[in-house]
Amino acid sequence: MAWSQAGLAQELPDFTGLVEENADAVVNISTTSSAPAAGSKKFHGLPFDERQLEQLPEFFQEFFRGPQSPYGRGPGKPQPRRSMGSGFIVSADGYVLTNNHVVEDADEIIVRLNDRRELPATLVGTDPRSDMAVLKIENGDDLPVVKTGRSKNLKVGEWVFAIGSPFGFDYTVTAGIISALGRSLPSENYVPFIQTDVAINPGNSGGPLFNLKGEVIGINSQIYTRSGGFMGVSFAIPIDDAMSVFRQIRDKGLVSRGWLGVLIQEVNRDLAESFGLKRPRGALIAEVMAGSPALKGGLQSGDIVLEYDGEDVERSSDLPPMVGRTPVGETARLTVLRGGKEVTLDVKIGQLPDENGAQSAAPAEGDSSTAPLGLVVEPLPADLADSVDVSGGVVVTAVNKGPAYDAGIRARDIITEINREPVSSVDDFQKAIKALPEGRAVSVRIVRQGRAMYLVLKP
Repeated sequence: MAWSQAGLAQELPDFTGLVEENADAVVNISTTSSAPAAGSKKFHGLPFDERQLEQLPEFFQEFFRGPQSPYGRGPGKPQPRRSMGSGFIVSADGYVLTNNHVVEDADEIIVRLNDRRELPATLVGTDPRSDMAVLKIENGDDLPVVKTGRSKNLKVGEWVFAIGSPFGFDYTVTAGIISALGRSLPSENYVPFIQTDVAINPGNSGGPLFNLKGEVIGINSQIYTRSGGFMGVSFAIPIDDAMSVFRQIRDKGLVSRGWLGVLIQEVNRDLAESFGLKRPRGALIAEVMAGSPALKGGLQSGDIVLEYDGEDVERSSDLPPMVGRTPVGETARLTVLRGGKEVTLDVKIGQLPDENGAQSAAPAEGDSSTAPLGLVVEPLPADLADSVDVSGGVVVTAVNKGPAYDAGIRARDIITEINREPVSSVDDFQKAIKALPEGRAVSVRIVRQGRAMYLVLKP
């Protein structure tokens, strides 16, 4: 054998020195809040019920149910709710970063250091969109501080390690590699998550993810699991994004994010073909919101954003973090594909509203007329058009088996565009259908429950 186990061991990283240097700045966070609803608890910031508790090993069941448990004395009893998590100190004057879900609704927050000091902390501010919270330790002195790195320099495959308190076991160290970068999750699409295979469990939430230089490059936040425990896929907030949120909360008390005001969708192979792209890439704009920076900047539905301020947009999930990081009021340059040609637009970025409610409406009933491809359509009633803010189109009242059904078109959809041609009436719709090219996929823009999207029709 050309290599020995001893030789292989020498090539693997030694974390002992790194752990000794950094463990002191990692903290355990425990919170107390009002009693939860009967039959439910919370463990380490993650909700669970009695059925989930029964799936844990017997040792953990006894721990959570027993009198020594910080989580109460059994299900259904009106005990104060307690949760635990991790965090780390980023400044000598006592600022601590953790996850929002660790301290959410907390009445009391206690930070425990590695030297076993327990200090009260106040909540400076939170940012639920990134699942981040900033705490301030009260009356702390001589506090250790972590070193922070740059997450933009990370590479897939490099070694990383975490320090935290899974299941209440303080200062547990786990290690692994970066599995992927720029992951988008449904709950936080403004965070380009770092995916790792580092073992993360309830209690690790809010703890630091280190590189081999001993620098924090992420905040452990979420896991993908079907069992409630670690299954090899964990996600961390990149430290570049986390420090931006921290500075805004510390200095202004709130977080401002850039806002474009568009609804986007992924460009798959069929959509790429229908729009004339050689391969799937970019973010397809399905709808431009009224009064939005995108509308003022000249963006249109059907544009595919290929570049944002000089950065390639490979997937639709790339765009929201890019826009979110742009300071409000700055102008961003976008390169979009429109009508088969690349167009450059300058858009002044606005501020992301607190809430973006989706419009919805029930289609009106009416006389319908038949149309090709298995579709039955009718004119768009004025009240429905106003309720979903659509200026033209036809309403689908029935879909039979055929190309339209295969494309995903369903009853109550509003068709506003076929093969890049606007559809304002039944006549427009029939003309567009007759002009469809044979044997080539074309795009169809629909509005469904107030949301616009593009589908691919294959005549």
